[in-house]
Amino acid sequence: MSDAVHRNVGRVIDAGAAIGLEVQPVRFPEGTKTAIDAATAIGCDVGQIVKSLIFAVDGEIVLAYVSGSNQLDEAKLATAAGAATCSRVDADAVRSATGFPIGGVPPFGHDTELRVFVDPDLLQYDRVWAAAGTWHDVFSLTPEQLVGASGGVVADLARR
Repeated sequence: MSDAVHRNVGRVIDAGAAIGLEVQPVRFPEGTKTAIDAATAIGCDVGQIVKSLIFAVDGEIVLAYVSGSNQLDEAKLATAAGAATCSRVDADAVRSATGFPIGGVPPFGHDTELRVFVDPDLLQYDRVWAAAGTWHDVFSLTPEQLVGASGGVVADLARR
């Protein structure tokens, strides 16, 4: 891990290496907090941005990767998880479950193992862009790598 990267980014690089993925982070000092910010900075379609959304389903913290062009349908996430209820969690719960801040949650390298659900709309792209541990750092990977590295279950999650 290079001293030139934020410690969270280093964790993502190391976690990627541990599962056979080379993470090449790209830093955007202006930030990539929202999908639109990220797509603008990267120069890609907003749909290629992987939004990492943390929710509680029947009290269990889960992670949903949703295309930047979609909004999550909480009822669909609950159904995908086999749960009755789905609710947002606060920033402290996100950091506690993942070890990363909201806006910087990567597809792997979390502090705890979480069930993961992936929006199938991400699968239409050759490359998608995910957070690399901070609001300023992202990296690209294939949708197949996203699903495989996260152990994600592909499920319809988008509000239509």
